[in-house]
Amino acid sequence: MKKKCSQQWWGVFIASILSFHGIGSCLASTTLNGSGATFPAPLYIRWASEFQKNHPEIAVNYQGIGSGAGIVNFTKGLTDFCASDIAMTDADIEKNHGNIVMIPLTAGMIVLSYNLPNIKQLKLSREAYIGIFLGKITHWNDPLIELSNPGIILPSLPIVVVTRSDGSGTTALFTEHLAKISPEFNTEVGSGKSVKWPVGLAGKGNDGVTSLIKGTAGAIGYIEYGFAKNNNLPTAELQNKAGKIVPSSDKAGSLALANITLPDNLRSFVPDPEGPGDYPISGFTWVILKKSYPPEKNKGLKAFFSYALTEGQLLSSALGYLALPEAVQKKSIQALASIQESASK
Repeated sequence: MKKKCSQQWWGVFIASILSFHGIGSCLASTTLNGSGATFPAPLYIRWASEFQKNHPEIAVNYQGIGSGAGIVNFTKGLTDFCASDIAMTDADIEKNHGNIVMIPLTAGMIVLSYNLPNIKQLKLSREAYIGIFLGKITHWNDPLIELSNPGIILPSLPIVVVTRSDGSGTTALFTEHLAKISPEFNTEVGSGKSVKWPVGLAGKGNDGVTSLIKGTAGAIGYIEYGFAKNNNLPTAELQNKAGKIVPSSDKAGSLALANITLPDNLRSFVPDPEGPGDYPISGFTWVILKKSYPPEKNKGLKAFFSYALTEGQLLSSALGYLALPEAVQKKSIQALASIQESASK
């Protein structure tokens, strides 16, 4: 007879650790392994913890290793699912013989977080943040930054740009935005999961970039909003396409998402939303699944991601994420329902 799983928090933690190492069968009869984007990792981990309280027979393990590495693991069959901040390309899908279902699971904002003593509010025009990441604006008291921050005494401190060292969906979203609004950036740097930055330090994952920002006076880097929120890091207000400078907020991020119409394949990203209240860098993050799984895996995956798409959405805001718009949520639930049982492993 199987031992009854504890409902206490330490029981959930131990179950997760043991099952990840393949020795937790007494605690969970089904183990689901996933890896990928660091952008949604804190939310996935919270979902897994909350879900297992009511489903002790299912252990969900997620490792935030970057979208690129997660897709590689999934393609090699090392994981049951992966997460990516950019949808798989047609070439990626072909590598998996078309056996792919992509589902928007949550959404968020990419923010510019900074470390400036005694500066709690900072506004950046498009020209300013493009210049910073091109390495052409090198000090915080540059006239172009001062122009958007009247009445604030900015230090003559060197700007330390912090970027990602790993293949990253966060980088892809951020650089697509920069390339869209700046022909110069598009020519000199381009866009993608990995680019050659002209300046700065590099950290692995959103957590690595966050640590570098926290520990480096004068630093500025791009991270998912939840990492800034959970680490009490300030974020710059950014100028959007309508010319308005807006803060990173649930309202501004949700406004940007509300204008996205998903096609049938659920792949969509608007690199420069047009609304006057829209936060300029917002997007979905996807879970990537196969079209079919063996019965127990199929049952477990559907149960977990059904939870994530319904009750789990209520946890989004507290962790710095954006709940899916209702129309997107419905399409995601329909896509999850399309996954079938297979006879083979």
